Amino acid sequence: MSRIGKKAIVVPAGVTANVEGQIVKVKGPKGALSAVLHDDVAVKIEGGEIKIDPRVESKRARAQWGTSRTLVANLVAGVTKGFEERLEINGVGYRAAVQGKNLQLALGYSHDVVYPIPEGITIATPRPVEIVISGVDRQKVGQVAAEIRGYRPPEPYKGKGIKYAGERIFRKEGKKK
Repeated sequence: MSRIGKKAIVVPAGVTANVEGQIVKVKGPKGALSAVLHDDVAVKIEGGEIKIDPRVESKRARAQWGTSRTLVANLVAGVTKGFEERLEINGVGYRAAVQGKNLQLALGYSHDVVYPIPEGITIATPRPVEIVISGVDRQKVGQVAAEIRGYRPPEPYKGKGIKYAGERIFRKEGKKK
């Protein structure tokens, strides 16, 4: 039994959800999202709650049960609160700035890295060494954060690079004489 899958997802006030076959559509104050769920799970809306159950008793159906429930819960959370990811930049001369629809990154290369901001994502730089990525789609927010971090991941000797806020970098000891 999936402990996560058993929990029903409460649809808050101001949010509308409907199910068409395996497609779940959720609309709220921050926007509208939809997800296509696996065929091994059944979705139904009962009394302001979204309930997900496995159709058959197989290992794959049980695995998809919890996954599908979390996907739908993320849709509801996205249209009500939204998601946010924070990145920190460490290194001398490393900085970020938003210019129009692009994120300009100075990361110690011979050129500045220009990252075009995708639709549905907002990027802010409250300080030159901090990047705040926010949006309604959790997958998209995480993907954008991973792509930006990928331009200069933190290195283990001095910790220079782009890291997630709260991420702990495994540090190595340098050469000895």
